[in-house]
Amino acid sequence: MSSGADGEVVCFWLALLLYLLAGVLAMVAALLNKQPVRVVGGLALAGLLAHTLSLGLRWQRLEHGPFGTQFEILSSNVWSMMVAFMLSYWLLPALRPLAALLLPFFFMMMGWMVLANPGDANLPATYNTLWLYIHIGFGKVFMGLLLLATGMASVVLLRGGASGTRRFASLPDNGSLDELTYRFLAIGLIFHALMLVSGAIWAQAAWGRYWSWDPLETWSLITWLLLAITLHVRPLFAPPHRLTACLTWAIFVVAFLTFFGVPFISRAPHQGVV
Repeated sequence: MSSGADGEVVCFWLALLLYLLAGVLAMVAALLNKQPVRVVGGLALAGLLAHTLSLGLRWQRLEHGPFGTQFEILSSNVWSMMVAFMLSYWLLPALRPLAALLLPFFFMMMGWMVLANPGDANLPATYNTLWLYIHIGFGKVFMGLLLLATGMASVVLLRGGASGTRRFASLPDNGSLDELTYRFLAIGLIFHALMLVSGAIWAQAAWGRYWSWDPLETWSLITWLLLAITLHVRPLFAPPHRLTACLTWAIFVVAFLTFFGVPFISRAPHQGVV
């Protein structure tokens, strides 16, 4: 193994350890009604920096972005969602207690990555285009926004019991969380639409067609439609906050399966005929 690959592995495991420590501390703090903001934020940020270095070393060694294999796709998506979490953690102090719910998600995803094959892979020539990076970038912003919205929706659902109400008393009330969830989903809808449009442009340049109804394209459209319907339900029918939270979770499940399931089980890879 080359020194570059050694560095990737060391940074990856360091990131996993730091994410784990931050998540455990955040959960314990929630149980004790404490808010160790600087320690949790510092550990998570250190993990993100180690993760960034691991991805950068791999990118430099392979000379392509981290989106060719299951391991790379998982890693880059965990990284982008962690960036979204860290931005919200420092820019929206009122949402910091969400760390107890979101950080465990990250180290579980990193655990899934451990089971994936970290081997190298060559990318098809159709991936060598700026539109691919634009397409993937919009998708990662969407997933980051959706993750934060789902975290807030989870708090609304957990507050159905006395324990949940007590553990998350420092967060805004359900009405405020519902409003924030709606705004995050609305912005997410824009980025999801941009992802679909830029993906179609990439497909036209690469394979001579804008749309072919392959499994990933189809499920991405389903995700967008479900998101659009949810955003219209709220102003039209003013559903209870818990129903909006359930719909947000439904969007997250469909989007998660679309991003992390369909590309790995479909016999028609998203790259099309290459």
